Amino acid sequence: MKPTRGLYWLESVALATAVLIVAFAVPAHGLSEAFQGKIYTPGPLKPVDSKLTVRVGDVAPDFTLPSISGEKVRLSQFRRRSHVVLSFVPAAWTPVCSDQWPGYNIAKELFEALDAVVLGISVDNLPTLFAWTQEMGGVWFPVLSDFWPHGEVASRYGVLRSDGVSERAIFIIDKEGVIRYIDVHDINERPSLEGILKELEKLKKP
Repeated sequence: MKPTRGLYWLESVALATAVLIVAFAVPAHGLSEAFQGKIYTPGPLKPVDSKLTVRVGDVAPDFTLPSISGEKVRLSQFRRRSHVVLSFVPAAWTPVCSDQWPGYNIAKELFEALDAVVLGISVDNLPTLFAWTQEMGGVWFPVLSDFWPHGEVASRYGVLRSDGVSERAIFIIDKEGVIRYIDVHDINERPSLEGILKELEKLKKP
């Protein structure tokens, strides 16, 4: 017998609580022992170094980027199928980035329950992203390279920094392709997983 939708969401809430306890128990610059001695630490950076070119309510600029799986991923392929969480991170092999994406593995079922897919985007090239994500133990969502033309997608969204890396930014795009939430986060800190899930919860139809 399948659980009712009400029971399913009670289970989801309980799982979300467990996820957040684990997620917030990990230091912002902490990670598994697999990364010991392999992470480049840039030191404190200017929190934000770009100017948005989109805003909440805009239709999200479409794009196609190569993924580490070898496939090309187009944003509009998710139209009317899934909400999309664009997660821009500055660079592979750096502390906060190497903690942020593995944290989304813990919440995979919650993203799926909220009809959402995550697309991870970095300006690194494909070989670098492949090696980095393998070292992290893999992630369940597509990891896309905005390497060439360098930072073109980040630039279209207004999150390309003056040093050529992207901001640490979250864009939530609904099933109609409309931007519903933007968080250009302090690059030195990890965005709240709880905050992302709460914003996705708002997109649920009554």
